[in-house]
Amino acid sequence: MPYEYRQFYIDGRWVDPVKAREFQVINPATEEVAGVISMGSAADVDRAVAAARRAFESYSRTTAQERRALLERILAGYKARYDEIATAISDEMGAPMKLARESQAAVGVGHLTAMIEVLQHFKFEEKHGVARLLLEPVGVCALITPWNWPINQIAAKVVPALAAGCTMVLKPSEFSPFSAAIWAEVLDKAGVPAGVFNLVNGDGPTVGAALATHPDVDMVSFTGSTRAGTEVAKGAAATVKRVHQELGGKSPNVLLDDVDFERAVKASVLHVFQNSGQSCNAPTRMLVPAAKLAAVEAIAKRVADSVVVGDPKAEGTAVGPLVSKIQFDRVEGFIAKGIAEGAKVVVGGSGRPVGLAKGYFVKPTIFSNVTNDMEIAREEIFGPVLCILPYASEEEAIRIANDTPYGLAAYVWSKDPARARQVGGRIRAGQVILNGARGDMNTPFGGFKRSGNGREWGEHGLRDFLEIKAMVGADAA
Repeated sequence: MPYEYRQFYIDGRWVDPVKAREFQVINPATEEVAGVISMGSAADVDRAVAAARRAFESYSRTTAQERRALLERILAGYKARYDEIATAISDEMGAPMKLARESQAAVGVGHLTAMIEVLQHFKFEEKHGVARLLLEPVGVCALITPWNWPINQIAAKVVPALAAGCTMVLKPSEFSPFSAAIWAEVLDKAGVPAGVFNLVNGDGPTVGAALATHPDVDMVSFTGSTRAGTEVAKGAAATVKRVHQELGGKSPNVLLDDVDFERAVKASVLHVFQNSGQSCNAPTRMLVPAAKLAAVEAIAKRVADSVVVGDPKAEGTAVGPLVSKIQFDRVEGFIAKGIAEGAKVVVGGSGRPVGLAKGYFVKPTIFSNVTNDMEIAREEIFGPVLCILPYASEEEAIRIANDTPYGLAAYVWSKDPARARQVGGRIRAGQVILNGARGDMNTPFGGFKRSGNGREWGEHGLRDFLEIKAMVGADAA
């Protein structure tokens, strides 16, 4: 068995759980056991939080320069184990190796590098009228991360927490724990002080709930479904914790009537299918002019037919399996609902792809003639499923784009940059991508409405782990 992590990382050591309870992690491409972890309990959370609370007194008083040097050592250690981390990601959640190497593991380097740069210029003190404002670490943080971009979400929380001077307990998803364990080993070797970073594996109802409700936790940073985020917020409310959430999405992708449809449709389809559609910001609602619907369908089908689905370790694979049997059944259920709702199946549909009798693979699926009241247009499917919705006018496109409880991301395409900006400015979302542009590691990431609150990445991510103290009087100013 290649992966065995039966211990938790608490107070600078790997320790046995209070009560042994094993969990088999399944490789979603083979449906075979990839490794074993232990599942934690509230008692394990108590130990980890106590260690973080003890460490906060000293770590919170370190200098920005000391914390920057620590991140530099972590970055060097991460790079040394880069290929191992990429392989673990592929084994635990099914990412094709090209994606695992070039994107999934790469964002770990990106977050560390960006925060090292932020700490070069960030001011933790500044004059403000008659006061001096001090930006201080929020305290002990509970970090709860998902399985779909495991290292990205771990790094997006752990790195700014370390940079701010916080201490923390990480609960990674039990479906993608191996890359998290390697991350803990990297931090240990880099010399993160005992108790500053702790890792406890487990499920949401047990370990996640214990962290969210713990009286000695000052902040919860959660990434996952809106349903689970609601429970985290309820649990945190009794002790008035800061709650930082990056939740679900159903992102609109507005193709205006002047675009290069070949380019826009191809890029959009491939984006939806990346990571097997398991990305909260995927552009899963493509809004197109009704007069262009047939042409868009033809382009989308051609692109989808060219996508290779299969073994994540095989050269050329673009779409791997879904992460679990639970997720497979969920996505298959939505595909069946789309058919029952009367949406047109352009490509894909129910059942595994031809030649793949084993593994949690689904057919990349495109529905057309979708209306925004259909369940497939309103619910986050979290699989390689695209909905194409026709619109009659620009105003109708904007209305449909905003007709969603979510507001994580949105996409707008137009040959006229000013028009793209104008339409993008009217869409309620935390991030709007124009004409397929790419942000950088300092671009704030987070949502409006039921997609969460707070921001991650770069300086904005750092600020969410800081409290503001106004020092007034004496010579403070």
